[in-house]
Amino acid sequence: MRAVDLSTFTWRKSSYSNEDGGQCVEVADHLPLVPVRDSKAPTGPALVFGPTAWSSFVAGVKSGQLSA
Repeated sequence: MRAVDLSTFTWRKSSYSNEDGGQCVEVADHLPLVPVRDSKAPTGPALVFGPTAWSSFVAGVKSGQLSA
């Protein structure tokens, strides 16, 4: 496994993040893999998902199968 500099990517905050600072997730789009990070710690670690796994996760959230 090798480290990748994610600081140059364009990140967007999830529409499921709330305004009071909780549940703040950011995603970098349009890459072969999907990096996800906590927007409150942008220099911290990111989780990286394959596109199929990420699509399944998003579908689960949208359908209500996954709850906070």
